Amino acid sequence: MLFRQLEYLVALSRERHFARAAQACHVSQPALSEAVRKLEDELDVPLVLRGRKYEGLTPEGERIVVWAQRILADRDALTSEAGHLRTGLSGRLRIGSVPTASGTVALLTAPFCLAHPLVTVEVIGDLQSTDVLRQLRDFEIDAGITYLHEDLGEQYRTVPLYEERYVLLTDAADAPAHRTAATWAEAARLPLCLLTEAMQGRRVLDEVFTEAGVRPSPRVETDSVATLFAHVRTGRWASVVPHTWLHVFGVPHGMRAVPLVEPARAVPVGLVTVAREPGSVLARALREIAGQTDVAAALERLPED
Repeated sequence: MLFRQLEYLVALSRERHFARAAQACHVSQPALSEAVRKLEDELDVPLVLRGRKYEGLTPEGERIVVWAQRILADRDALTSEAGHLRTGLSGRLRIGSVPTASGTVALLTAPFCLAHPLVTVEVIGDLQSTDVLRQLRDFEIDAGITYLHEDLGEQYRTVPLYEERYVLLTDAADAPAHRTAATWAEAARLPLCLLTEAMQGRRVLDEVFTEAGVRPSPRVETDSVATLFAHVRTGRWASVVPHTWLHVFGVPHGMRAVPLVEPARAVPVGLVTVAREPGSVLARALREIAGQTDVAAALERLPED
């Protein structure tokens, strides 16, 4: 059994298409198909449902692909560990984040890259919270930044980073200068641009609106916090955004941002990794940086400060 065969099977499971899986692995489609067939012969179980086109994995294939992901992750962890012992930490760290938290990733990657100059970092900043956990389980990312909740279970390790609060972002002309806060009920009456309902960040907002006894009717929905700022910039919409994004953009000229109250809500956000030993040396190094970095304090400082 070769690592290459396992890589092909994992790619096929991910892409759900022979040609796309072959392209992702930089091989021809016949070569990938033959390697998977040889793996079936060696394991003596059918792995792929074959018809005129790819129809999915067999039940046996679904079980085997989990082992393949685990074996490949352990191989990569072993390679990173050996490199760390030889020349210092190197490789590629993959971080996935929910959109509401993606503006905070730099608070970890900056000290991480300073401490480990041979490591490159890939940040995927537009994942849904369920995608963050799935990609962690499937070893597609090394660490995730997402909302922390009790349902995470023992299979994950968490490092709390900060508590997400919410501000009402409006055109300055629509917000009296003396106002230092706004209620959720007041926000619901405005023409709103919000995150889509598929995003965990939006579901949090809907829970708070419900607690306040109101139901928003957003005219525009998006999966990008930057897009929320862009729409408020036009002067036609207001939005509810995490306070963390003020650390990135400040309060742009021509806009006002005030805390939302009645109720005041804060939701914990943190770094999540898979709880496996010995696990990824890159993930372990990022956890150490996260434990040493006061992200919450940094987020209180706006750019103009």
